[in-house]
Amino acid sequence: MAVLNVNPTRMELTNLKRKLVTARRGHKLLKDKRDELMRQFLALVKENKELRIKVENALKSANLSMSLAGSNMSDEAIAVALMMPSQKTGVELGTKKIMSVDVPEFKPAFRTERDDGIFSYGYAFTSSDLDRAVNELNSILPDMLRLAEIEKSCQLLSAEIEKTRRRANALEHVMIPNYTDTIKYITMKLDEIDRSTTTRLMKVKDMMLDNAHNYV
Repeated sequence: MAVLNVNPTRMELTNLKRKLVTARRGHKLLKDKRDELMRQFLALVKENKELRIKVENALKSANLSMSLAGSNMSDEAIAVALMMPSQKTGVELGTKKIMSVDVPEFKPAFRTERDDGIFSYGYAFTSSDLDRAVNELNSILPDMLRLAEIEKSCQLLSAEIEKTRRRANALEHVMIPNYTDTIKYITMKLDEIDRSTTTRLMKVKDMMLDNAHNYV
């Protein structure tokens, strides 16, 4: 039995009962939070798996198109074609909350300076495979950012789940049992004091009666 080092008084008993109620309520809230975090985490893990397969397949296709372009064009011609991109690409960074956890938000920001979009070269001296590779890489960028966003979110949620689990376990296996045992100990101690006081009062009453009636 783990008993806290407190004075066995009625005031302390009242304080411990109040703390026990608060601890049990906090334990329930932490369990609810942990369950919801797990639900959100598993949903992200599922999306991460599906999106990773999609991104990897798209990258394989883009690499294949680039390889085919390399077989039809020289490395110098490809380097010159891609030397001056007409579209600038950035990433807008933000955050959102999932169960009080700040997780990142990544959004692509495209800024096209010319009307020909993502292609920075003319079509007369380039291969269609190069066009396909550039277009596939451009199309997969939002999914790649979303994949990075999900994986970082999973890391943050995993850390929060572990922290919440430790707190819930500390309440369930340490604080609540300690409060319960201490309340039981103080209650028994107060009952013992009450019985002792009652016994003394009865003895005093008997002594007073003896004195009043001259009992031998």
